[in-house]
Amino acid sequence: MPAKATVGSASIADLVAQIHAAPHMVVYEFAGAGSLALLWLHSVGGSSRTILEATDHYANASTSDALGHDPEQFVSAPVAAGLAQHAYQRAQRLAAGTVPVVGIGCSAAISTDYVKRGAHRCAVAVCTRTGITHYACVFRKGTRSRAQEEDLVSRIVLRALAEACGLPAPVVPRLNRSEPLLVESQPATDALDQFLQSATDTLSVYPDGHMAPNETHSGVCLLSGSFNPLHDGHVRLLQVAAHTLHRPALFELPVINAEKGLLNYAVLQRRLSQFKRPWRVALTHLPLFEDKAAAFPNSVLVIGYDTAVRLLETRFYSGSAARMRVALDKVRGHGCSFLVAGRLWQNEFRTLRDIALPAGYADLFTELPEAQFRVDTSSTMLRATRA
Repeated sequence: MPAKATVGSASIADLVAQIHAAPHMVVYEFAGAGSLALLWLHSVGGSSRTILEATDHYANASTSDALGHDPEQFVSAPVAAGLAQHAYQRAQRLAAGTVPVVGIGCSAAISTDYVKRGAHRCAVAVCTRTGITHYACVFRKGTRSRAQEEDLVSRIVLRALAEACGLPAPVVPRLNRSEPLLVESQPATDALDQFLQSATDTLSVYPDGHMAPNETHSGVCLLSGSFNPLHDGHVRLLQVAAHTLHRPALFELPVINAEKGLLNYAVLQRRLSQFKRPWRVALTHLPLFEDKAAAFPNSVLVIGYDTAVRLLETRFYSGSAARMRVALDKVRGHGCSFLVAGRLWQNEFRTLRDIALPAGYADLFTELPEAQFRVDTSSTMLRATRA
């Protein structure tokens, strides 16, 4: 369908140009129909300002993989919403908090080279930070060609995107009176927003953008940090530690730090965008290691020399050595221990052997030998270089 085709009173080209001029960026996931919408978006210059990623989940297995389960019906509002939420989470990671993002999901069944038993229909959903908007339409069967039904589905998708960008909604033409376009909105269920509002204790973030609240992670190799920025030293440290200990690897990003305060939504999006496959990240509200041990029982907490030094400084325990010992006892009580990597510190490479451990707690700390891991890069150095 050429870009000069009309949608209501505005041409598709004009509408797409307005979408490209808006600040929003989109991830689009569709199954069954809706490919023309992507063609139209790319047929007008400026699509790189709008499109982050698009995926055609044509096989049912691909749709199930994106949703994380096999749906009862593949063409339905829940499937469109699931694809939209998956797309939104991908958009959050890819845009890294720099612009408003939109996730669009479309599931459709249209005319093909055999007679389908079910209705020809589409379900489209748009996910933004403010909520999800559903669009649904059942077409009169046998009155249009496949190309015509594809055209209708794609127009609905384009209308949905335009509305998400705050543009006047064009009227979708060529629908009969017996084919109403149903539109319904739901309030936000942004997993990241919910987490930051402390509605969930933890949020697991997977490489494909999927987010799962309050998952249990036990017996892992956990590397916690602010990751500002994430660098090769972090990645190699967790790789070596997990391989040495034969445990699954997990990064932890606490949104509140004992010294640095609370991360906001945009900053957190940027931090998360750094993590690529195969790394999982657990977001928590846990700045203290005793609390991390409770949330990740029977795990090994991987730390650097400098963190080990701070861990044993009484200033973090209101000046009380007794409180420090209580905190270490809690770590031990949850079956956790520390693996300490050496670090270049004040022009010397220092290791666990350079730390005076409190009596009775040496068993909580194990040294990761320099021969197995040494990287002298630090986030502080990288930030200074960029300044």
